[in-house]
Formats: sequence, C-alpha cells, structure tokens
Amino acid sequence: MKKYLAEIIGTFALVFCGTGAIIINQESHGVITHVGVAITFGLIVSAMIYTVGDISGAHLNPAVTIAFWVSGSFPLRNVLPYIFSQATGAFLASFVLKFLFPLNDKLGATLPAGSPMQSFVLELILTFILMFVILHVAKGSKEQGMFAGVAIGGVVLLEAMFAGPICGASMNPIRSISPAFVSGHLEHIWVYITAPIAGAIIAVGCWMVLKKEEQKNNVT
Repeated sequence: MKKYLAEIIGTFALVFCGTGAIIINQESHGVITHVGVAITFGLIVSAMIYTVGDISGAHLNPAVTIAFWVSGSFPLRNVLPYIFSQATGAFLASFVLKFLFPLNDKLGATLPAGSPMQSFVLELILTFILMFVILHVAKGSKEQGMFAGVAIGGVVLLEAMFAGPICGASMNPIRSISPAFVSGHLEHIWVYITAPIAGAIIAVGCWMVLKKEEQKNNVT
C-alpha cells in the first residue's frame, strides 16, 4: 500500500504542477511562458523521483510501468494497481484544478497543433528517448542511479521545451487522459495513449539488445 500511495501522491504532484502551470500561464496571459511550463514539468518529475523513488520507483506514468514489466523487472501483479494509483492521483489533480479554475476550457489537456499523425510520431519518439534514459539510469550503476532524478527530469524538460508547442510533449498517457476527461476534450486522445506506450516498449527492446551486447563484450 505504501507503493500505491506513493504513486498516487507522485502522479498528483506531476499533473497538478505540470498542467497547473499550463492553466496559470493561460490565466495570467503568458506570465509563466512556455519555457517556464517546460521547467515546471522537469522540476516536478525530478522532485518526485527523489521523494518517492525509494518507495515505489516513482513510475508516475502507465507507459513506464508497462515498459518495466515488459523488461522483466516489474511483476505483472503490480501493473494494474500501479496504473490505477497513477490514474487516481492524476484525476484528483485535474478535479482540483477544475475547482480552482472552473472557466478554463482545456485544463492543460494535450492536443495536436498539427496533424494527429505528426503528434503520434513525435510522442512515440519522445517517450522512446525518455524510457531509454530511465532504463539506463535505473538499471545502471549505483552512481548512475544517484543522478536519476536530474537525468530524467532533464529529459522531460528538454522534450517539453522543443516539442511541447506541437504535440504537447505528454509522454505519459494518464497525464493526458485526466485533463482530457475532466475538460471534455477527448479528441485525439488515442494519440496520447498509444504513442507513449509504443515508444516505451520499443525503448525496452533497444535496451535489451544493448544489454546483451554489453554482456557478450564483458565475457570476451
């Protein structure tokens, strides 16, 4: 239960601060700026990794949970409870933001600025890169693990910085689902569910190939 509670709190913080920054930027006529929104997402991800990482692993993302299961490092019996916990935290955050900003139309929902396929490809590649980094710092040496929050938060910030204006740079199904449902903007939600999961799974495949090659080199 500690792990599930940690995922609820961590995902709540991620959605509340991240989508909250988008909402407040709109409400304040751009005071936070796009750069500020990207920094907010990166910082809250880093903070939650260092806060709840030792308890739950700080997945905060169904795509990450599924990818860890595919990699063989996360038990199947915990996949659905983790996703349910993440959904609980995300929806709580979106409902709180709806209460605070009832006139805001989108509540930080991610919507393609161009074609849905453009955003699908972007989200797939962005999540691939993010998961590739997560796997290496989470499964690497102890020294790498110490910098996991900085590395992962930095990737989130970087990707949100350059891709956010086009696809929203979600990289996280539940981060997109909760504001979409609460605001009623469900158009193109399939992009933000399928692309991150596919990208994360592809990253696992590449990581496993590299891991096997490294083991072969160590043997020889």
